[in-house]
Amino acid sequence: MSYDGVVTCAMTQELKKELTLGKIEKIYQPEPDQLLLSVHTAHGRRKLFISASGNHSAVYLTEHSPENPVQPPLFCMVLRKHLGAARIQSISQHSCDRIIEIDLETVDELGFNVNKRLICEIMGKHSNVLLVDLGTGKIIESIKHVGIDVNRARQILPGKLYEYPPGQEKKPFTDVSEEDIRNLMVNQLQPERNLLAGIQGVSPALAQSIASAPEPYAFLAAMRSATDNPAPRVYLKDGKPADFHIVPLTAYESDDSYESKTFATLSQAAEYFFVNRESSNTVRQRAGDLSRVIKAHLDKLRLKVQRLNEDLAKAADSDKYRLYGELLNASLHLVRQGDKKAVVTSYYDGSQVEIPLDPRYSPARNAQNYFKKYSKSRTALKEKQIQLDETMAEIDYLESVYAYTERAGTVEEIDLLRAELTEGGYIRQRKRRADGKGKGGKSRAAKPKPHEYTLPSGKTVLVGRNNKENDFLTFKKASSTDIWLHTKDIPGSHVILLTEGQAPAEEDLRWAARIAAHHSKAAGSANVPVDYTKVKYVKKPSGAKPGYVIFTHNRTLYEDPGLPE
Repeated sequence: MSYDGVVTCAMTQELKKELTLGKIEKIYQPEPDQLLLSVHTAHGRRKLFISASGNHSAVYLTEHSPENPVQPPLFCMVLRKHLGAARIQSISQHSCDRIIEIDLETVDELGFNVNKRLICEIMGKHSNVLLVDLGTGKIIESIKHVGIDVNRARQILPGKLYEYPPGQEKKPFTDVSEEDIRNLMVNQLQPERNLLAGIQGVSPALAQSIASAPEPYAFLAAMRSATDNPAPRVYLKDGKPADFHIVPLTAYESDDSYESKTFATLSQAAEYFFVNRESSNTVRQRAGDLSRVIKAHLDKLRLKVQRLNEDLAKAADSDKYRLYGELLNASLHLVRQGDKKAVVTSYYDGSQVEIPLDPRYSPARNAQNYFKKYSKSRTALKEKQIQLDETMAEIDYLESVYAYTERAGTVEEIDLLRAELTEGGYIRQRKRRADGKGKGGKSRAAKPKPHEYTLPSGKTVLVGRNNKENDFLTFKKASSTDIWLHTKDIPGSHVILLTEGQAPAEEDLRWAARIAAHHSKAAGSANVPVDYTKVKYVKKPSGAKPGYVIFTHNRTLYEDPGLPE
């Protein structure tokens, strides 16, 4: 885990410097397992973020203010009751573990000074935040309740005495000696495992760094010093956070596929790591959910296309019914009622034609039935072709949305795509609350925020992030003389090259074509065909799906996908 005992120690030192003697002004609970405390300090107003989320358990200072629910949760109201205007007396770490204790002084209903403790247990899925009365040692309330049905050894419920999590019989990293390190590294095959099992507060990545250091104890001593003066860094792989710490980690420093990003404070590093990692995970999860919905609709539509093609193939053979009707009418005198078939001579080519008959009807009625079949087949041929065209257009639309889902990089983009599909009837409308997260409210339309690029010449290129933004760019934002670009017969974004009324330079057109190729399903290909024309030649058919247009006077460029620096 990134937030190990060493990071907790360093964060405790940072919070101690920033928040000690600070006064709590406001308390929020933006999510069921998150807290935000606004603290007035000698350094100004500080915001302390505490999370007990399973994949975002952390404590750090933040500059951001997340959106809060209209009705505060129970834990938030309890904290406001007990900690309103409380002053922070001290901040400490419990036994080199991932537990931060914030001791506070406040007054009770009778005006007497009382001491409370806010305990932050940063332990992954077992994380919790508790308010404890220091006078009795009892739990006042916790952000998560743990009953006997969940944990027989340690319950976390209001009114129970607070007990620390069971110890692991490890030696705190602050007390480890050089001899301890030598003893733990006797097994040269897996020394990092012994270090991890014997030292309290180190993560697997940190244990590996200690084991691989030329002087393990010197590394440990430097690590202990770093808790007072950290050099926080976040390790990234493919632009996504992989880990962070206050000292260099060998596992990432020696791997060229990772890059490191340094920060001035540990809180900045922690916030960057958790916010971006949570965003990446959320985007991946929501994109996966949306992709499954789109694939399910596409599978149904493709099955519909298959059946329509089969019906069209049957209807295409309808001319024989007309021929049967005509030949029967011309040969009624040769056919008797009750016959199961008639063999007549075609007056078109003189060939013998065998015509199946229904013995229940007269020859004339059989002829009429064949004409009816012919008429019905011709109507079906026309109607089925219309249905096929509409279904193919719907498939093209959903494939474009699917391509946007694969390229989405933020939660906002995924939410916009979901809203687009909901509006189109592909996803059931969610009930919403007044705070926008559930039952009862209406969400406001998001303001278009297309991707914007500046070309080497200084010209601007705009790119839609979804089909609704494509329509906005093409028919509301762009002027008639601007250049519209789109990959040829490939799902992708509408791209607008703003020309300011001037004829575009060849190099600007090519750059815009590269951007269009990059924002398409062919982003991993080379020599991608891109159509371009003036915006005034782009039209939207009545009733067409979002993003669907027709255009004329177009030319085609072939470019590799790319973006300007």
